[in-house]
Amino acid sequence: MPEAPRTAVDKALDLVEAVTRAPRPARLTDLAGEVGLHRATAYRILLDLVRRGWVLRAGDRYLPGTAVLRMSAAAAGNSLTALARPVLRELSDVTGMMVNLQVLETDRARVIDVVRPERLAVISHLRDEALPVHRFAGPLALVAALDPAARAPYLRPAEADGHPLDGDDGLLADIARTERTGVAVERGRNERLVASISRAVAPGPGAPVCALTVVGPDAEFDEARLPALERALRDATDALERVLTGPQGGTA
Repeated sequence: MPEAPRTAVDKALDLVEAVTRAPRPARLTDLAGEVGLHRATAYRILLDLVRRGWVLRAGDRYLPGTAVLRMSAAAAGNSLTALARPVLRELSDVTGMMVNLQVLETDRARVIDVVRPERLAVISHLRDEALPVHRFAGPLALVAALDPAARAPYLRPAEADGHPLDGDDGLLADIARTERTGVAVERGRNERLVASISRAVAPGPGAPVCALTVVGPDAEFDEARLPALERALRDATDALERVLTGPQGGTA
């Protein structure tokens, strides 16, 4: 009996499984070849998988998305959290601060990993929490890295919470400032004595892959120390970008 043709669901699942199995973030050509699809077909399916959170795109490479991680612990070894963990640890060691990793979801950013020094145990780590853009530096950095047309869903929670969008102190001004500088700074907006600084990792065109956020006591984010924290954060996000998109073997 002849084998039944693959459905659209079959093709999507084949690609999700191929991304999950890959020991390193895989290129489109590699994935298409592995599952037996034309490159253009694989690309169209991957676009939908990225949109739904099953796959994350880092430049010209793909790795498991947050939807996969929530459903399968087996994907963790090749996941964004596993690849980013050494960078988070080093950034925490260099700054003495808590560091978290965030990714965008439908209208917020979710914290998917945290490194917290013992001295900062009193500060909530917010792991697995979904954070709105108007209260936290991580979502602000991620939304500022989006194309302006893609930002609308992330503004709605702010509007629902009564946070102003316009004016010098409005969210749109915060986003514009972050887009201009490349770094989001938040001091006391969510917790009065806690501050944070964040930068998105966006290796190529399209939505950013993730953001790294440094969190600590507001008193340690003064003008004297903030430049050093920003330099360390920039170095760390650049390092993570290299991990995600640098030479990994395989063909283009």
